[in-house]
Amino acid sequence: MENDKLMRYYALLERLTGTMADSEHFTLDRLNDSLAGLCKLFRVSKGVTEFYKSASHEKSGRGEIFVCYDSGEGGSEVMGRRIVTKSMAVTKCRVYMPTGVEPLNDEEREKVDLIMKTVLSFVGNIKLQKIVERLTFYDDSGYRNMRSFMRYLELLNEKKQLGTHTAAYFNLRHFSQINQEIGRNAGDMVMRNYFTMLEEVIGDEGIVCRVGGDNFVAIFDDGLLIDVLEILKGVPVTYDAGNSKRVTISASTGVFRIPDGFAYEDPGDIMDKIVASTKTAKNSDSESIVFFDSKTEAGKEKLANIRTLFPQALANGEFKVYYQPKTDIQSEEIIGAEALCRWEHEGEVIMPADFIPILEQSSDICKLDFFMLERVCQDIRRRIDADKPVVRISVNLSRKHMLDADLTEHIIEIVDRNRIPHNLIEIELNESTTDVEFKEVKRVVGELQQDGICTSVDDFGIGQSSLNLIREIPWSVLKLDRSLLPADEENPHSTRSVMFKYLVAMAKELGLECIAEGVETENQVQMLRNNNCSLAQGYYFGKPLPSEEFEKKLDE
Repeated sequence: MENDKLMRYYALLERLTGTMADSEHFTLDRLNDSLAGLCKLFRVSKGVTEFYKSASHEKSGRGEIFVCYDSGEGGSEVMGRRIVTKSMAVTKCRVYMPTGVEPLNDEEREKVDLIMKTVLSFVGNIKLQKIVERLTFYDDSGYRNMRSFMRYLELLNEKKQLGTHTAAYFNLRHFSQINQEIGRNAGDMVMRNYFTMLEEVIGDEGIVCRVGGDNFVAIFDDGLLIDVLEILKGVPVTYDAGNSKRVTISASTGVFRIPDGFAYEDPGDIMDKIVASTKTAKNSDSESIVFFDSKTEAGKEKLANIRTLFPQALANGEFKVYYQPKTDIQSEEIIGAEALCRWEHEGEVIMPADFIPILEQSSDICKLDFFMLERVCQDIRRRIDADKPVVRISVNLSRKHMLDADLTEHIIEIVDRNRIPHNLIEIELNESTTDVEFKEVKRVVGELQQDGICTSVDDFGIGQSSLNLIREIPWSVLKLDRSLLPADEENPHSTRSVMFKYLVAMAKELGLECIAEGVETENQVQMLRNNNCSLAQGYYFGKPLPSEEFEKKLDE
């Protein structure tokens, strides 16, 4: 090469490598300008670079193609180079020259080959960095993951900007039920579109990440709080190409507005607060969004204390069975009872509302349920052996049991080990259980029925799938929630009165035993008589009693 051309080559090559090395000011236009000068110098009409994650991707054409330079003159390929990295990614480079131009001599070919190797090395490294970035900071479905969230927290902390931000942890409400109703593919589209809504609102002022399943975490500028909460409270989300099919999505959300001067040491300082608040929101009947405050912190301490005390309390027999009578309102005879749990700890009786929701957050609730079933069976066995009258006792099971594929066998084992006739045991499942595992509930109820064990749906009427519940699952007993009972002096033509009347009639027509819960007044008893509901449970007939007092009442 003549001296002037050689000088231009080195100047352009230095410019190319300088552009590649300057990560702070790097742009694709600067890279293409450097390559264009080199291509013109060597009479090249077109330069193409390709990147493939693997040889199989290369074979099937699943890769990325970059046209580094194209003069528009066309031509044929004159040189090419292919490199396989240690991670088995493939990078390729090809150069073209138009027909009729002077071909490259040996010295020029060496220099073009050096340029190609330089470009391939740069493209390969950049693309592999992006792949590593994606594998590290995104999950398999393409959502940013917890590593992304933690990295963002650290960045805000370094910039001392945490105090102007709000963190939120949220769980999509009833999402398993939505998947069941519209299908998993449509459900995935709903989740993606909902996530995109939040991303568009937050923009560059924060980040939204998926923790796993239908759980997400976000942090964003305080000024966006109202707009973000509007989406979390509930919005319609489309799930078809024509935007005609929609489903409303809301979330149980824990929120922490990070104060100025917040002492941040690690992500747990924030995660603990928003996760605890989210659990409170999930257990609330009225609030789907809970802001972290000192009460939440106290609740977390209470939760930890209950969990710490539980194993020893169970071993020590601190959990007692109380029985609330079920009564035939015509004869006023006790025809059964519901077994309810009380925790007697250090001379104090702890009510279920103070510990059951906490135990339900783990498998501890399953241990307690089986303990209760065992104690009930022992009480029945003792009365049978003493030749005393016995009645059917219902025992509540948590939704957590639906994860147990052998649940029926575990129940039968306890009942049979205590030699209890199956018709003396009733298993109660709360209606809201079906929001989680409808198919599993159906299976368990069916198996228990085959074994002669009665099953009842508790709190019927407060969930969202009541009619489907009794249509699909072969229950024995329908327990009508107290919220369905008309109030004293309520108009017999009111909506609630009419609903109650026809629910009782429907249950009887379906062959279900029907019992009203929460009966507290003489007027309510008369209303039950008027509507042919002969079974009742509530304070009017008796509050939950310790086993000794209940048995005395039963003997009388």
